[in-house]
Amino acid sequence: MSTESKRPSFIAAILTILFLIAALTFTIVRLEAAPHIPLILAAVVAAAVAFKAGFNWNEIEEGLLHGINVSMKACVILLVIGMIIGSWMLGGIVPSMIYYGLLVLNPAIFLVAICVIACITSLATGSSWTTAGTIGVAAIGIGQGLGVPLPMVAGAVISGAYFGDKLSPLSDTTNLAAAVTGTELFDHVKHMIYTVMPSLIISLILYGVLGARFGAGSANTENIDLIVTTLGDQYFISPILLLPAILVIFMVAFKIPAIPGLLGGVFLGALFAVIFQGADLGAVVNALHYGYEGTTGVEMVDKLLTRGGLDSMLWSISLIFAAMAFGGIMEKTRMLEVIVEKILTVAKNTGSLVLSAVLTCIALNMLAADQYLSIIIPGRMYGPAFKDKGLHSKNLSRITEDAGTMTSALIPWNTCGAFMFATLGVHPFAYLPYAFLNLINPIISVIYGYTGITMEKITDQVKGKGKAKSAGA
Repeated sequence: MSTESKRPSFIAAILTILFLIAALTFTIVRLEAAPHIPLILAAVVAAAVAFKAGFNWNEIEEGLLHGINVSMKACVILLVIGMIIGSWMLGGIVPSMIYYGLLVLNPAIFLVAICVIACITSLATGSSWTTAGTIGVAAIGIGQGLGVPLPMVAGAVISGAYFGDKLSPLSDTTNLAAAVTGTELFDHVKHMIYTVMPSLIISLILYGVLGARFGAGSANTENIDLIVTTLGDQYFISPILLLPAILVIFMVAFKIPAIPGLLGGVFLGALFAVIFQGADLGAVVNALHYGYEGTTGVEMVDKLLTRGGLDSMLWSISLIFAAMAFGGIMEKTRMLEVIVEKILTVAKNTGSLVLSAVLTCIALNMLAADQYLSIIIPGRMYGPAFKDKGLHSKNLSRITEDAGTMTSALIPWNTCGAFMFATLGVHPFAYLPYAFLNLINPIISVIYGYTGITMEKITDQVKGKGKAKSAGA
């Protein structure tokens, strides 16, 4: 039996997903345990369903391993970010960022300021991960010193980080969404402005309201003074120590691949630790491997600084492996395809089609656990339906980013959610209510679908070109 003729039933595919949801809910909510085991059990159930549909073990294993292989770059970046945090703590880079941030920022403007800074950084680099691993880590420390709840800080960082991840021409997801849907890159970028800019404006207003509430109570100046004094006593603090963060941002912005660029940040952190903080080689190696441990004697500061290292990322990497194994089996054995096809049969008008595409992107972020699949699969599956309704492909490319890119960091077992948890130290379910840009963007996209706002049609000229191209192919 060929792979093309093997298809699990819609009922079987849905039951597999229901098992995953039930297992995750019971484990996380009732047992208060990690999601790794239910994801592995769900992968076992998916494999059993695939067996019944006629797939053999080699085909199932191929899907499982392919799913994990897709995530390998993300896992390598996670490890490198762990080393960056460890070396930047030891080298005084993050402590310097926290030190100067506490001197300049106050609770009333902090959330707005950090969101804007993250927007600029992510727009320049095209990377939400680089933004979180540099600006985000410092923001968590500054927010803790100012007394701003960390879920709010993480939410502001995530919002700003994903502004550029979605909109920057340097972003891999931006290029992927355009390529998958057959849209010109800059047409895609310009079309996204209609949804992302209103989302950002609303988000900044909400962060301003939250910040004003904290500003009314003022920061605990005793804590701020204690942190600033302790950091000044324990580290050599200087603006020159901000250089590695700036250089990493510029390296990524100037299209140096992410892994070499981030490794450059690790090298600079280790070098600065030796030159400016007097660390020996053994301390550097330990910080890279096990993370940095604060030993200032001030509990609040030690808790702030004890972070990073390869080991700190292994929990997240094992979670990614489990989630991607399940997602790989679901994709290879066509269960995701069967579900999407069923959804398309009930999407009768433009609004319901857009809503279906948005929900599919979100569901794939949950089920396939990777933002790339949440862009690729809907981009492929919904393309003909959008064309049949006379809708330009850039509407679909925008939707895959509005819902696929934006919601990936809100799901703990997604590669992006796992990364943000490991990097910022705040659980995705905790920062989810405050990641305003990520929550608002899909809603605006659906509103546009039902109202027709900015839903550009395929012009007769474009249709004619498409036919001419097909005839000449």
